[in-house]
Amino acid sequence: MKTNSMRERLLASSMICGAAFAALAVTPAFAADETEVQEIVVTGSRIPTPNLTSVSPVTAIGAADIKAQGVTRVEDMINSLPQAFAAQGSGISNGSNGTATVNLRGLGASRTLVLIDGRRVGPGNPSSATSPAVDLNFIPSSMVERVDVLTGGASAVYGADAVAGVVNFIMKKDFEGVSINAQWSTYQHNNHDDSLQAMIKAKAKTANDPSQFALPKDNVRDGDGAEVTLTMGVNSPDGKGNITAYASFRSINKVMQGDRDYSVCTLNSGNAFSCGGSGTASPARFGSFTVSGNTFRPRVAATDVYNFGPTNYFQRPDERYMLGAFAHYQVADWAEVYSQVMFMDDRSVAQIAPGGIFAGGGATPTESGFDINCDNPFMTATQQTQLCGANAGTTAVQRVLVAKRNVEGGGRQSEFRHQSYRYVVGMQGNLADNWTYDAYMEYSATKYDSSAQNYFMSPRIANALQARRDATGKIVCVSAITGTDKACVPYNIFQEGQVTQAALNYLQVPSYVFGNASERVVSANVGGDLTPYGIKSPFADDGVGVSFGAEYRREHIDFKSDYLSQAGLLSGAGGASPPIDAGFDVYEIFGEARVPLAQDKPLIKSLTAEFAYRYSDYSYGKQTNTYKAGGDWEPIDGLRLRAAYQRSVRAPNVVELYGPQNVVLDGTTDPCAGLTAGNALVAQCAKAFNLTTAQVLAIEKNPAAQYYGLTGGNPNLNPETSDTVTVGFVAQPSFLPGSNFSLDWFDIKVEDYISGIGADTIIKNCVNNLDAYFCGLVKRDSNGSIWLSQNGYVVDTTLNTGSLRTRGIDVAANYRFNLDDLGLEGMGSVTTQFTGTWLDKLETQSLPGGPKVDCAGVFGSICLGLGGSTTPNPEWRHKFRVEWATPFPADLKLSAQWRYFSKVDHESPATAPKTETKLDARSYLDLLATFNVMDNYSFRLGVNNVLDKDPPLTGQSNCPSGSCNGNTFPQMYDSLGRYFFVGVTADF
Repeated sequence: MKTNSMRERLLASSMICGAAFAALAVTPAFAADETEVQEIVVTGSRIPTPNLTSVSPVTAIGAADIKAQGVTRVEDMINSLPQAFAAQGSGISNGSNGTATVNLRGLGASRTLVLIDGRRVGPGNPSSATSPAVDLNFIPSSMVERVDVLTGGASAVYGADAVAGVVNFIMKKDFEGVSINAQWSTYQHNNHDDSLQAMIKAKAKTANDPSQFALPKDNVRDGDGAEVTLTMGVNSPDGKGNITAYASFRSINKVMQGDRDYSVCTLNSGNAFSCGGSGTASPARFGSFTVSGNTFRPRVAATDVYNFGPTNYFQRPDERYMLGAFAHYQVADWAEVYSQVMFMDDRSVAQIAPGGIFAGGGATPTESGFDINCDNPFMTATQQTQLCGANAGTTAVQRVLVAKRNVEGGGRQSEFRHQSYRYVVGMQGNLADNWTYDAYMEYSATKYDSSAQNYFMSPRIANALQARRDATGKIVCVSAITGTDKACVPYNIFQEGQVTQAALNYLQVPSYVFGNASERVVSANVGGDLTPYGIKSPFADDGVGVSFGAEYRREHIDFKSDYLSQAGLLSGAGGASPPIDAGFDVYEIFGEARVPLAQDKPLIKSLTAEFAYRYSDYSYGKQTNTYKAGGDWEPIDGLRLRAAYQRSVRAPNVVELYGPQNVVLDGTTDPCAGLTAGNALVAQCAKAFNLTTAQVLAIEKNPAAQYYGLTGGNPNLNPETSDTVTVGFVAQPSFLPGSNFSLDWFDIKVEDYISGIGADTIIKNCVNNLDAYFCGLVKRDSNGSIWLSQNGYVVDTTLNTGSLRTRGIDVAANYRFNLDDLGLEGMGSVTTQFTGTWLDKLETQSLPGGPKVDCAGVFGSICLGLGGSTTPNPEWRHKFRVEWATPFPADLKLSAQWRYFSKVDHESPATAPKTETKLDARSYLDLLATFNVMDNYSFRLGVNNVLDKDPPLTGQSNCPSGSCNGNTFPQMYDSLGRYFFVGVTADF
């Protein structure tokens, strides 16, 4: 392991020679009349369609496309691309961290690198539980000039994390004047699923609490959103510089799951959908009894459940403020200084169903059940006998499994607040006629604060459940009599309707977590054209273009929580939030060359090769080498063939390295739970876990499909490596002016990928194959359970596991023609745009040499927990847009867009519930109209999902917390109905 001084010497010497090209283009080829030096610069606004000239496939989204989609959230814009898979976003409530992330190719958000103007963006969420991916909320959509999405490895150019690709946001920096951009949006939905509504009505008639199954209105409108952005820019009087500043406010209202007929009821998997829920219900459960009035009755597991769906947020409310400025000024012929300052303050709230006392929970996370004193005066004599037997009426205590939903206290809320900053200061210019340089420093930081409300404190539950009469005859807590907790207020759940506000004030304790994430970058690069030195191919007119340089980067996370969260003492919080305070440094040198091999020869209009290399040295003792080789061949005008091979890496992030190990909710299934005599799995489970048949039959199933796992970091992780191969062509046929077409085959394989094996994968491999390794990772508690207490869990810590692989084909086609050419004078033009992706393979191998699971075109409990994709994976998805533009009247533009997702089959069709044998295909129609009023007002009116298509639904067996919400996958499918938006841009 090198010392810091050695690294510093390495950095200093390399910066003398040249510098980092973190700002190199995803698209290294510009117009033919430009020199090679100019061709290897940043991705600039001079290329409206970079996919036509780059070696690697690039999808570009322009500012007009962004407005056409009516998005106020950048995540919605990126997720609409066929190459992007859904990640964290506004449609996630349970499992949310308040951010929005992008996941290219389904390989995971941590394997997608996000840039602003070719430079890294700092991590968005400091936490010991989640990887610190970039928060797209930080990007002001109104300031985006263009988005270049490079889908393929790019670590040699941009550094670690660019395994799946790069999303590069090109911002407006030369704006002059004043512009106000405002937009309002809303959702409207007609609840029209008659079969679901009939099932819910029938459930309400037999439910203990019919109000849990109240149907929503037939016609609902909600989720209003508004965004206003002020942009001001001015050029310097001498024309050498510009300052562009912006200020933005965004507000988005909540949507409740209870307002959609397909999410008002938590759906069970089976032969037909049925309303299910959680075994933690109300009235309270005491062991095998349920409270009824002021008595106990036998508990009925099938009906004594709580429908936790209606109170969950389907869309989180969000409020965001943004400020920023971009400035540049040419102080001399050889020097232009530039700066970027960006700030965001974002507040979002997630709400899930009320908490309370969860079956299996105890006074501490490792206990199961609570002690009830047998002379508790809230119980009748009959109840005391039912609970304590011969000890009824005595001071003895009985350990009982207790469950009670806190319907009196309301939903559990988590408020997330992120304050993010980014500063860039740099200088660029010409060193000589054929040489340029660029050097900059960047600092990014995110301050994170989160609070949890309406959660019970587990030790207080234990105190509040033990009550006795004091000397005055008043019922008080036993702990108040003994003096161990004089503030205790007894919690009467032994009778219906007797919970007091004083008891809730005692039990409900707010909890807080907070943290900081920072990133520092020092980078410089030198690029030049070697033609004057005679370094060129004898068959080409242009010489070799090069760029080389060095970069230093430091990443750090400091995350802390209060005692309650740190010790895991919040009932129903899913586990503890241990602290983390760690970071690392990396020093890098790298270079790139573009070599024209032949030009203007027979069948070789142009033949060019590209090479890149990067060496990285990490402070925790790991070194990596990444490289790229590619080329393009243009045999004739209008046809270009391209191919590239790239070795990329992803170094483990701070959380993966140093995140504390912790028992949290992790898996969704236990194949040994809830079995009945005669099931073949009973004998299999007995062998796997050395249990008796009676012990297996006694294992209780969790109706909410949530099970514990031990997760956490590993300081001995090695970097992931990936190999990316792309082969394709671009055609611009002369016989069809205004058209272009591209087709690219991609193959990305990640080795030693960093992940947990997956709790569901572990336990299924154990039970199905009696594999000793996997069975050794399942730790059952004294009840045989992996959810009744945190003594039962599946070991699913972070490892260098097996491999990830994805393979498929991207297709893009664009065509524009004037209607004048068809004899329709003055009628304007028509433009068509098509982008599609065929997914041939999305394969995960949990362990080297182990079985491979191909999740392309399928979904299920295994595929939803493996690798980077946590959503269904359609084999085909596309966007097709047609726009008619006419100068009269008012520069009117009308467009229609078709978005399509192919069907997704269950990963195990032979054993899948009939409700989830497949998720049907979905087509969405979007319409937009834009027009101008006078010279400075531009209006837009649009509606997405015009036909109000419901999303495909899944039951709880295949609905993991996080990506699945409201019985569907809202970050992927349109889940809230029609989306109306109206906007105006006023330029002065």
